[in-house]
Amino acid sequence: MRVVQIIDSLEAGGAERMAVNYANALSGKIKFSGLIATRKQGQLVKQINGKVSYLFLNKKKAIDIKSTFRLRKYIKSNKVEIIHAHGSSFFIAVLVKLTLPRIKIFWHDHYGTRIKESKFKNKTLISLSLFFYSIFVVSNQLKEWNKKNMLCKRVTFVPNFTTEKNDLEKTTNLKGIEGKRIVFLANLKNPKNHILILKSFFELGLKDSDWSLHLIGKDYFDAYSESIKSFIKSNSLEKHIHLYGERNDIPYVLSQGTIGVLSSTEEGFPVTLLEYGLAGLAVVTTNVGYCSEIIKNDYSGLLFNPENELEVKSQLLKITGNEPLRKRVVKNLKQSILNNYSEEEVINKLILLYKSN
Repeated sequence: MRVVQIIDSLEAGGAERMAVNYANALSGKIKFSGLIATRKQGQLVKQINGKVSYLFLNKKKAIDIKSTFRLRKYIKSNKVEIIHAHGSSFFIAVLVKLTLPRIKIFWHDHYGTRIKESKFKNKTLISLSLFFYSIFVVSNQLKEWNKKNMLCKRVTFVPNFTTEKNDLEKTTNLKGIEGKRIVFLANLKNPKNHILILKSFFELGLKDSDWSLHLIGKDYFDAYSESIKSFIKSNSLEKHIHLYGERNDIPYVLSQGTIGVLSSTEEGFPVTLLEYGLAGLAVVTTNVGYCSEIIKNDYSGLLFNPENELEVKSQLLKITGNEPLRKRVVKNLKQSILNNYSEEEVINKLILLYKSN
């Protein structure tokens, strides 16, 4: 079997991390595993396994003839049978299929917000889904949306996975007191809803009991990130809330934390929760998307409605003030991840889906 993953960029996002994870994991299971970034490279390039065939197209516009033919040449020379296209990379995959009809396109929908979007907003995707062999989704809500709206009716839920990394790069040292660090791993953009956690941290007075909050993720230096920085400054929280930007050593960063938070108003299947779990963090998370399937409330973490500020505060207060609870949910979440979201289990399922007729 010869498969290539295609993704628009290799900046640190959930879909991007999964494209790399799939390419790396498949490299030890099939004859050929490739990975193509169409528009941008990024820090995830460093995480690509040496067995993976990697190509950067440097695509400049929606219909880029030069990039399309580079991709076509790559697929022909490497005898690729399957294109596994993530997110908006479906467009160039379809352009190539028009000249190589035997290629199968498996399109992967990671975009949790799509369930609230209209058919009109997704008209290009829907019309081109006629060329898809199959669709993978990361939540049951996305499965329903795709089955209802897409022209390709073969839709399957495929869970995300993450792996424990032993060769930790160790460059980022978190500020604050050990055992009192709350980590928030998400790029600074909608719908990640950072301000909800910042307000709760401040209004609960968690800094007075030596807790600190650490924001890890790309800063786009826009109105969203400015509102975060303004809140920190206006409430004199500079010594308690810290921004680090994008980091290459996420497992090491998480190993220094105690609690992991996520407060998105929309999600698909956040890989972040799996990373928190494997790193041994007690998780407090939004209940949207697939989050409530990964985290069972009061068993493997704490859930909240991101529209309910009182609920968020209640759960943060509960987790910060109860060390036995933190230890219990950490143990339960890690076991659940190893049982249900292991690389071996997900990749074996994926290969069977690739082989399906």
